[in-house]
Amino acid sequence: MSKLMWNSLLVSPAVLGALFVGSTGAIAADSQSTQTPEIAQSEQSSPLLAQATGEVLQQIGEYSQEGRGSASSGQVTSVSQLSDVQPTDWAFQALQSLVERYGCIAGYPDGTFRGNRALTRYEFAAGLNACLDVINNLIAAAVDDALSSEDLITLQRLTEEFSAELATLRGRVDALEVRTAELEANQFSTTTKLFGESIFALAGSEGGNSVGGDTDSGVAFGTRTRLEFLTSFTGRDQLNTRLAITTLDSFSGTNTFTPEGDLKFAAGVYGEGSTTVELDWLRYQTNIGDVQVSFIPVGAIVPDFASTINPLDGDGGSGALSRFGTRAPIYNMVEGSGLGLTYDAGQAEISLGYFAENAGSPTRRNGLFDGAYGALAQLVFKPINGLQLGFTYVNAYRKDMQTGSQFATPVESIAPPDGLATISNAYNFGLGYDSGSFALGGWVGYTNARILDEGIKGDQGIFNWAVTLGVNAGPPGSQAGLVVGMEPKVVRSYSDQDLEGALEDADTSFHIEGFYQYQLTENIAITPGFIWLTAPDHDDQNDDVVIGTIRTTFRF
Repeated sequence: MSKLMWNSLLVSPAVLGALFVGSTGAIAADSQSTQTPEIAQSEQSSPLLAQATGEVLQQIGEYSQEGRGSASSGQVTSVSQLSDVQPTDWAFQALQSLVERYGCIAGYPDGTFRGNRALTRYEFAAGLNACLDVINNLIAAAVDDALSSEDLITLQRLTEEFSAELATLRGRVDALEVRTAELEANQFSTTTKLFGESIFALAGSEGGNSVGGDTDSGVAFGTRTRLEFLTSFTGRDQLNTRLAITTLDSFSGTNTFTPEGDLKFAAGVYGEGSTTVELDWLRYQTNIGDVQVSFIPVGAIVPDFASTINPLDGDGGSGALSRFGTRAPIYNMVEGSGLGLTYDAGQAEISLGYFAENAGSPTRRNGLFDGAYGALAQLVFKPINGLQLGFTYVNAYRKDMQTGSQFATPVESIAPPDGLATISNAYNFGLGYDSGSFALGGWVGYTNARILDEGIKGDQGIFNWAVTLGVNAGPPGSQAGLVVGMEPKVVRSYSDQDLEGALEDADTSFHIEGFYQYQLTENIAITPGFIWLTAPDHDDQNDDVVIGTIRTTFRF
């Protein structure tokens, strides 16, 4: 409220006295000469008489616990000596009469008035202040016959009886105005908020690699740090702009030489870390009717527009440690730049998406429609609270699942840097249930991949599965997790050159992952864990490998 209001009514009974001396007719006459069309319109509607908003009433609720000192056993001779104002008191009834006449307290946000209970003096003063505010507006607007002399006398008496409480409120308002002005002067943006996540990770491996040798036993220390700017222009849309840096090399490119077991918060498959800060995600999301629309020109992944169902999917910052344990491999085939649509019908959710890998390049075998792409269709059923059942289909060109054996990831592992030209049809059934105290998930996936390159042209059948479990244990936010499964394995292959089985995995490797995420504070979590791969690269001639890591996540 403005300081003018306080000076005119709140702390100046003399003003009320002066107004009382002036007749009602004078007020009416004055209003005849100064009234504008806007004021005339306000006379016909109730908003002018109901200026008290939910914020004022919330403030009143905050005052309800103030001033409740122990009651004195002696008699009191003045309202100012009362600790509470009862519904039977003159002051209570006088204010109630003003409320009914001028509508200066319209009710709480839940639609109730709560006018039949005792009020503390501070609570009562807040309500009185709301009425003073409304009446001050009426005087300023020179509304004809708005105030009676009796009401002015009542207001004068109330302000005198509660002068101490009103002065306290005035001091609080002044302090809030100073703080608000300071916040407005120093705020980052009126439309944008800044969020951050920084992962510090120690990681090392011990055992065999995919070529029959031993992994290097060194310990790596690196980070994945993200700064995200969240902007909203209408209050119903979001623009996400994220900068990121990842310095931790992938194990597939340095130690294990297979995409199996790669950490989600390290560089991509066969990738190396970098100290270069880059724009790694840009998304604009809004609703068109009942459909959520996501435009993503940079860094799209499926969770940007659709559910991945797995309760342990924390995108590397929380939950599962590995790329495989984070989400079903089928979702890794849908990345890049494009458009995602989601329609939520309550107990069912439909998602569609199309994303190209090199959409920004107009050259041959690139661009939005002539290069590598992934197209997704997904139907998720939510029959009960916490349960999701999902059926997912992906059609992709020159894309693979980025997990599993070298044969199961031909685009990443064979003939780099471009890999093999493949057309894939992938299918996945996923389940996720979160009870609040534990979470259970899993999936089964099958991919039929057609390799188009001459000399190795043929078909592959690739199978994968997993079961995930998370149990809340320890401080709030802490969780023990387990992932058991088989990363993508080529179970069938056929070549047009009669090389049957040439690109088929002979053995079976199991992925066993365990972690404990300890929530140290609201913004810091420490997660030690391990990943055990039997027969790495689906080859039992390779010794088992164990990857250990300690992930510390800071959020701000």
